[in-house]
Amino acid sequence: MKDYFTNFFVKQKDKVKDKIIWTFELIEEIQKVPETYLKHVESTDGLYEIRVQQGSDIFRIFCFFDEGKLVVLANGFQKKTQKTPKKEIVKALKIMEEYHNEKG
Repeated sequence: MKDYFTNFFVKQKDKVKDKIIWTFELIEEIQKVPETYLKHVESTDGLYEIRVQQGSDIFRIFCFFDEGKLVVLANGFQKKTQKTPKKEIVKALKIMEEYHNEKG
């Protein structure tokens, strides 16, 4: 698997990294995760965004499920506009497709 998420993660400030890890742990622990933290991306087939907020900074990390359980992390970015940029969604969908192709 490529390092899309890792490349994004290492560039973040410590507080942001802590909040990302906290959010991941929350998603792992709770059965029904509120949309505040994990939301299906509209008009996509199985793409989700993990939603992280640290102070006034908002981040999105794309992910998808594999065989109903494994959450695979795709690209992450800092959200600066109301709508998620289309190019980020397209990139995440390409990563998802690449993952499934490599898996066979």
